[in-house]
Amino acid sequence: MLDTCHVDPIQKKPTVEEQQTLTTALLAVWGMDCPNCVVRVRNGLLALYGVVDADIALELGTTEVLFNPKLTTIPALVSTIGRAGGDWEHHYFAVLMGGPGLVVKHV
Repeated sequence: MLDTCHVDPIQKKPTVEEQQTLTTALLAVWGMDCPNCVVRVRNGLLALYGVVDADIALELGTTEVLFNPKLTTIPALVSTIGRAGGDWEHHYFAVLMGGPGLVVKHV
């Protein structure tokens, strides 16, 4: 892990609107090599309006995202993860695991 890799986690207080009609999605994520990568991906997801929480398992290469589907979409989650690296050194890629109805559920 490089010295320049450190990332501070952000804290999010979801709005009332974000907390309505919650759904979870399980995504496979490639490119995460260390705990700082996990923080980078999680920070990116939490910054997306409509995302309430993201639980990332580095060892499994997965993230479970709790979000409001009226405010954001699975393609937006995937795109956000892809942009989470934000530099020449970190590159992430994500896909929805399974398909609608298999890993997306209303909470």
